[in-house]
Amino acid sequence: MLRGAGAIAVALPWLEIMGTERPARAQPAPARRFLAVYTPGGTLIDRWRPTGTETSFTLGPILAPLAPVQDRLLVVDGLDMKSALGEQHQSGIIAWLTGTPQELASNGGYATGPSIDQVIASRISAGRTAEASIQLAVRWATGKSHGLMTPMNIANFEDTAPYSPIPPRLDPVEIFTALFGTLDPGASDDAARRLARKRSILDFLDRRYAALSARLGAADKQKIDQHLTKIREIEQSLSTTPVTTAACRHPMRVDTSDYNPSAGLNSDDVGSIVDSSTDAAIPKVGKLMTDMLVMALACDITAVGTLQWSDTEAKYTLPWLNLTEHHHFYQEMGGFKPAECEFIYTWYSEQHLYLLQEMEKVDMGGHSLLDESVVFFGSEISDPASHRKTNMPFLLAGGGGGLRTGRWVRYPSLPHNNLLVSILNLFGDTRTRFGSLAHCTGPLTNLT
Repeated sequence: MLRGAGAIAVALPWLEIMGTERPARAQPAPARRFLAVYTPGGTLIDRWRPTGTETSFTLGPILAPLAPVQDRLLVVDGLDMKSALGEQHQSGIIAWLTGTPQELASNGGYATGPSIDQVIASRISAGRTAEASIQLAVRWATGKSHGLMTPMNIANFEDTAPYSPIPPRLDPVEIFTALFGTLDPGASDDAARRLARKRSILDFLDRRYAALSARLGAADKQKIDQHLTKIREIEQSLSTTPVTTAACRHPMRVDTSDYNPSAGLNSDDVGSIVDSSTDAAIPKVGKLMTDMLVMALACDITAVGTLQWSDTEAKYTLPWLNLTEHHHFYQEMGGFKPAECEFIYTWYSEQHLYLLQEMEKVDMGGHSLLDESVVFFGSEISDPASHRKTNMPFLLAGGGGGLRTGRWVRYPSLPHNNLLVSILNLFGDTRTRFGSLAHCTGPLTNLT
């Protein structure tokens, strides 16, 4: 029927279009968790970039370790960080999440707007999680920090002016104690503690309903009895829930006594900053940081987190890769060394794989933690030798907000601010511009 004004309806003949089933796509629910992961020094774009088509592609050698989770990735290619104006490294890490130029005078060389993680945190964390956001860093501030919180080492900026940088947490022992120190050491013990709390709440409700029922008439009593029956059903289902399968688990604590989180904080740009023991511990500390971040999300300690692998002028050595010089040496200080850089970037991809697989393992009640999250991987430059910020090596992962993964999407030199506003849209934020308005033309298409 073709319905018109009032009650008029006209029957239509059978049309071919009627035979084509067109299922409607429901509006996806907004994403519930956000992670941003930073790695220093860009990439080798020709070794990073996939080959093939949007939906049938082979990851480049640097991204190849991520092949087991390729269907959970969205490779975002062809974006330029046009808002990164200022010092070549500092401006990149400032613009990465804020989309704003480096302000060299009025606010100490920092951002001129908030970072998206803090905007998202203000939207989804308030009243729901213990901490609005958590910032972690591994082997951080090994460049020109002099023990100060300089912009080259900070990626997160407050949601309100003057947009002060938020220093990351560095000490894995302090982080573990702050986030999980009040929990019992066993995963099942922690699950039992949370289960007991749920039962105590139901007991309280049961008593309140019983007290109310005594003051009611027959009809209302019947309604209350129905409520009590439902509460008892919930309680019975809780008693049969295997606590070992709970999403919130206690991370496995490891010995990090050989890791000095303050190493490099007071170094100068040219002095020796090698701490062999601390550098050798980077892989296990990075794994622990990842585990703590995943469980902080799963346990609703926070809904927003960032992980910063070192800083923009990374000066840590990589003995586990048989590389004796520091990362920044291979980028430029010792002359650009692409083979060594590729080893480093590929190792970072292996760490990304671990993060995504751990998120995939967490059952949030019929779907994984990764399913309801958006993970954004980025850097401050694209090319270590030239410090270019075109063709930025960006990855998205997860399924939050209807993000369509398993694809390689290419854009024609669009500003990366368009990606930032698109990420905000995945969390239900309806704005169409973010960061420097001169470098944002609107949300990207073809993400959902």
